[in-house]
Amino acid sequence: MAGGGPLLLGVRHHGPGSARAVRAALEAARPGIVLIEGPPEADALIPLAADEDMRPPVALLAHALDEPGRSAFWPLAEFSPEWVAVRWALEHDVPARFIDLPAAHTLAWRAGECAVEGTEPDEPEESASGKGSGYGPGKGDGHGPGEGGEPGVREGDESGAVLPGLRGDPLAALAEAAGYDDPELWWEDAVEHRSAGDGDVLAPFTALEEAMTALRETEEGGGPDRDLAREAYMRLQVRAAQREFTQGVAVVCGAWHVPALRRKVTVGADRALLKGLPRTKVEMTWVPWTHRRLSRAGGYGAGIESPGWYGHLFTAPDRPVERWLTKVAGLLRAEDRLVSSAHVIEAVRLAETLAVMRGRPLPGLSETTEAVRAVMCEGSDVPLALVHDRLVVGDVLGAVPAGAPAVPLQRDLARLQRRLRLKPEAVERELELDLRKETDAGRSRLLHRLRLLGVGWGEPAASRGSTGTFRETWRLRWEPELSVRVAEAGVWGTTVLAAATARAEADAVTAQTLAEVTALAERCLLAELPDALGPVMRILADRAALDTDVGHLAQALPALVRSLRYGDVRGTGTGALAEVAAGLAERIFVGLPPACAALDADAAQEMRRHVDAVHGAVGLLGDTPAPGHGALRARWRDVLRTLSARDTVPGVVRGRAVRLLLDDGELPPDEAARLMGLVLSPGTRPADAAAWIEGFVGGGSGGGMLLLHDERLLALVDAWLTGVPAEAFTDVLPLLRRTFSAYEPGVRRSIGELVRRGPEGRGAATAAGAGVPGFAADLDTGRADAVLQVVRQLLGLDDGGVEEAAGGAYPADSTILSVPSVLSVPSVASDQSFLPGAADPSDQSCPSDRTRPSDRADPSDQSDRVALSDWAGRAGRTDRVGRVSQVGRAGPAEPVEQVDAGAVSQDRAGNDTVGVDA
Repeated sequence: MAGGGPLLLGVRHHGPGSARAVRAALEAARPGIVLIEGPPEADALIPLAADEDMRPPVALLAHALDEPGRSAFWPLAEFSPEWVAVRWALEHDVPARFIDLPAAHTLAWRAGECAVEGTEPDEPEESASGKGSGYGPGKGDGHGPGEGGEPGVREGDESGAVLPGLRGDPLAALAEAAGYDDPELWWEDAVEHRSAGDGDVLAPFTALEEAMTALRETEEGGGPDRDLAREAYMRLQVRAAQREFTQGVAVVCGAWHVPALRRKVTVGADRALLKGLPRTKVEMTWVPWTHRRLSRAGGYGAGIESPGWYGHLFTAPDRPVERWLTKVAGLLRAEDRLVSSAHVIEAVRLAETLAVMRGRPLPGLSETTEAVRAVMCEGSDVPLALVHDRLVVGDVLGAVPAGAPAVPLQRDLARLQRRLRLKPEAVERELELDLRKETDAGRSRLLHRLRLLGVGWGEPAASRGSTGTFRETWRLRWEPELSVRVAEAGVWGTTVLAAATARAEADAVTAQTLAEVTALAERCLLAELPDALGPVMRILADRAALDTDVGHLAQALPALVRSLRYGDVRGTGTGALAEVAAGLAERIFVGLPPACAALDADAAQEMRRHVDAVHGAVGLLGDTPAPGHGALRARWRDVLRTLSARDTVPGVVRGRAVRLLLDDGELPPDEAARLMGLVLSPGTRPADAAAWIEGFVGGGSGGGMLLLHDERLLALVDAWLTGVPAEAFTDVLPLLRRTFSAYEPGVRRSIGELVRRGPEGRGAATAAGAGVPGFAADLDTGRADAVLQVVRQLLGLDDGGVEEAAGGAYPADSTILSVPSVLSVPSVASDQSFLPGAADPSDQSCPSDRTRPSDRADPSDQSDRVALSDWAGRAGRTDRVGRVSQVGRAGPAEPVEQVDAGAVSQDRAGNDTVGVDA
């Protein structure tokens, strides 16, 4: 401030060395006012920085009132020079002001540029930096040492001709002049590793100003118009402060601007540059920020690769290297890695040795990283990546006080977060919700409503535990830009419920397809929006009545059925939804057979997926989901029979229809084998036959197990495949690969073993009996003994309870009995040694290893075996696909038919399940 001029403190944004130097300079100069590069609309927010609830990193957020999505950020970390200047002024009761070009001009200018170029405004996270306004105290404004590319000026743009790369990265030019290859290393050695108490506190700013003055003398034309306007506005604000405060004026700004602020320019010339600038109404507030956002390549964080390291350098009182490596050791120990005090000592020595060899005053991040890799990580980059993610970058999330300005929607969201104990966190975490609990149900509603509003705080994830409809799993991570999304969503309402309702109604009107409307109806049920569900259902009914595309109807039906299930869990009325779903199903039944005719390969694959989706939906929908709509399952089976018999239907669809009928027990196995034999006859083109096989046993739908345990079908496929002509084999090979590659490795291996043995080897296994191929006629008593106790436990019976069970004391409704996988019949190639009490295959007195239980009694435990057989007989006769058909409960026990263990499905716990229709 010599000679009455302002004290210009040129800084590097987010530089801990600059922050320490600014604090020392302000302590020495004691100015009467502190002027800071930033939007002047935020002056009223400065006192909030002293609030005890304010915790950096935070950011100033500006958004246009008429278009909240048009926004800009000015992030500030604990080690940012601007934040240090604000805090110093508040602590010493000194006025502080922001002096950059107002955000009202910044956002309007940006919108005008986008309109001229015909592009959309950038995302909020980039709008305040290199791709957006670029006027705040951020890395991306392109004017501080080492900062990112110039905002809005493409490489080679004639509007601001500068030496190549100079404006984009002036730090690189200074580093090159000093003989450094890496600009970051030069900055660390020249500034970051320099103590604030070394010599004159103003010396770093003087040297940096001289360097920037020399660099800016190479500019032609003074730079882009936006920079000229910014610097003109800052000069006017400095002059006004000098007239108002006689104690002195300190200015904290990017070092690139210092020469321009020192330049002598008339007031009239500066005002002329600002005349006619575009303007819009804006609002500003504080929002939380994260270290991870500071480290991203876009936005203000551009180039801040190590915010965690910078924060450590700024806060460490002494011995920063030792303290940093101690932190690293603590992190690795928490991850169960063996790191002792000796490792820390050796890592410190190695880092210091590397610094001496490289001629550096102190070890930097590169030296400490190499020491950690060599000593603590044993040369591995895997734990080193963890150190980089958790410490070098970090997951620090700032906080702002409750009194900060906010839109009403933001305040309602904060209230809900407190009530539901759902705290925003920068670290990604999984949240398991049990919808039977009121708090978890409220959390689910909030997260679903926010997703409707475009606020992606949480994303649904697959649950590793129960998959019932009463349980949900979410992945949560709060990103700073979500504050902008909340501000944008504020146009829909003042509360989360009202905003989500209004948004859902508007989305239903603008939806382009029927599937979009059905998905929206499902989301309304999940979010529990009863006021929105009515209008959405009316639009859905109108769209469904007008849409004649069977594919659209098939896409829409599964979402509606899922909505019915979720509605039951949440207690939401779904009568209207059931009516629409039943109507859609009936229209699909009528339109599906004609829609399956004359399809190419891609369309046939898509139609097969539609058939699968409709089949699952009808199974969940039930026979009579709504009054006036009955026998849906029976009508759907008729549709499948029609599809399986029409030659004009693609083979992949016909094969899938046959398989679905077989799985449901509506098609006898003999008939399925007959249909396969017809398709695989020599008169059928190989490509059509391969497509039929893909539909029947492909797609990972258990077809491999079907071939494994029904040797007639496997023999048909084997005979057909060996008879395919050589010239046609290459055409069908991709289809066959796609079919068989979906099988589990063990299934493929077992099928290969059966094929290797050939028809004679496969037949030998079943030659002893006249039962179903692949199964023996007699009971494997050893295997029956192994599972009796497990069956008792599953049925909740004591030791004497099996006889009681044989008396018929079972509920009349259908149940699913989960049994261990030992009830499955292994393949010929499988190893049976894992079964307790299993028969020795080498013992000729035992049945073959391809046998299965029957009603033959064992004298060693007659009561248990007869009781179990009696129970199975009373429950029903089992058919070839493992489903028990309904029979009368009175009368003597009937023998248990052969069960195809390959068709036994698996429940969510990995156990085999047998359907029991009582």
